[in-house]
This record gives sequence, C-alpha cells and structure tokens, in this order.
Amino acid sequence: MGDGVLDRSLKWLRGLSKGTSHELEKLSLEGLQIVHAHKGFLRCNFLVPTPASDADGNWHVGAMATLIDDVGAAAIYSVADHVKASLDFNISFYSTAKIQEEVEIEAKVIGEKGKLSQVAVEIRRKRNGELIALGKQWMATKGSVKAAHYASKL
Repeated sequence: MGDGVLDRSLKWLRGLSKGTSHELEKLSLEGLQIVHAHKGFLRCNFLVPTPASDADGNWHVGAMATLIDDVGAAAIYSVADHVKASLDFNISFYSTAKIQEEVEIEAKVIGEKGKLSQVAVEIRRKRNGELIALGKQWMATKGSVKAAHYASKL
C-alpha cells in the first residue's frame, strides 16, 4: 500500500479484530477481511460469526453497531492519522443477516469540516447486494472533545 497513514489505520482495524483492545471488538469483528482500501475508503468482507448472534440466530444489532463504528473509525483514521471520538452516531436497519452469512461492508468519508469528519458505512448482503444497514457518524479529534468537556454547573 505504501501510505503510512493508511497502513496504520488498517493495522489498527486488524488488531481490533484479533482482540488487541476489548473483547467486544474481537467478538464483533473476528474474521473481518479488508479487500480494498485507500484514504477515506474501506471495503471489507465479513462472515457473520456465531458469537455475534441474537436469540433468533440473526446478527445481533449491537455487534453490527460495533462493526459499523470501528470500520467507520478506521476510514477516518486513514485520512486524519488518528482515531477520533464519535459525536453523533445513527444506524438505519433495513434487513437482518443470519449467522454464517457473508456480507460486504463499505465505509466512505463523506465530509470534513475543521476537526469534524463524517463517515457513511453500508452493510450489504454479499450474494445479492441487498442493503442490511446504513450507519452514519460524525467524529472529532479526541483533543477537541476533551478540551470542550467541562464538569456540569448544575
């Protein structure tokens, strides 16, 4: 790949999927395969793992949200050279995926304003392209969030 920032963002995402951070990320991202990446863009394949299931054998929405958050953060990392903190995060669910079903995840940085970046993450069924979920989030540098965080005066 040759791009230091992009390489660091991919290394960070691969590390999450192998459990270098919290167990939640390992359970939610285990087996994630990065198939295409450039600054501000990631495409991944993912076989929904059994530990990420809900009681009905579907991909648990919490595990899906963790994946959307982390893949989106990696796309922003590839542009900003650091992981940012989420300010606004929303997901629209259109369908569900079963355990052991293959999906494709695409994350694209769609806007930047000062220290803010926005990413859109789509999850689609691999076999027919059906949209399963669409996540969007605004992220800011950790420094700006920390600097703006004061104790409540109430």
